[in-house]
Amino acid sequence: MVVRLRGKLICDTSSQVDLVRSLIGEHIRLTRLEPGCLRFEVNETSDSRIWSVSEEFANQQAFDAHQRRVKDSEWGRRTSAIRRDYVVDRGAQ
Repeated sequence: MVVRLRGKLICDTSSQVDLVRSLIGEHIRLTRLEPGCLRFEVNETSDSRIWSVSEEFANQQAFDAHQRRVKDSEWGRRTSAIRRDYVVDRGAQ
């Protein structure tokens, strides 16, 4: 089953926005290289403090592996205080 995550990354301060901007390119690059990553998009919205997030992984194992990698990554460590508002859908392909 394909696992999809959709939602928002919500920065509370301009320093959080700057941090996301400085790290997001490498985070996207590394995620797209992961086995089972079908789609990974993080885009700044018209409100510069809010980023839209859309992820799609081939199965639960790929999604779980992504979550583990991110938790231990520079991105995961340095952006852990930034709010996330995500919904995960574990639907059929």
